[in-house]
Amino acid sequence: MKYLRLYAGEDGESHVEEMHAEFNMAMYAPPAPTFGVSDPTDAKRFVMVHFPSGWDSELHPAPRRQLFVMLSGQFQGQTSGGMLMDLGPGDAMLMEDTTGKGHSARTMGGSEVYALMVHLE
Repeated sequence: MKYLRLYAGEDGESHVEEMHAEFNMAMYAPPAPTFGVSDPTDAKRFVMVHFPSGWDSELHPAPRRQLFVMLSGQFQGQTSGGMLMDLGPGDAMLMEDTTGKGHSARTMGGSEVYALMVHLE
């Protein structure tokens, strides 16, 4: 499974890279059959978020290290260097650009966006 990692470089600019989750077969919920499970990541809490149609932000850093999971709608993020990231339902982004210039984001296609933010720190 692929996901994106958004992070701040030593240059103060935000960058994005494609990451891949690795899965090991595990008996996660016996007696259900085994299925692929990734290594665990500690999380503190989560919030559900709603972005109305037409929402558009200036550059800003992530307020904390968090996992952004798209539930519905279309969203576009942009690094401070101009790289675009189009996101739709099921897409996930590990947001680690808590310093530097940050990123901007906007809803796309006249849609509202519902997402899950999992706070990792």
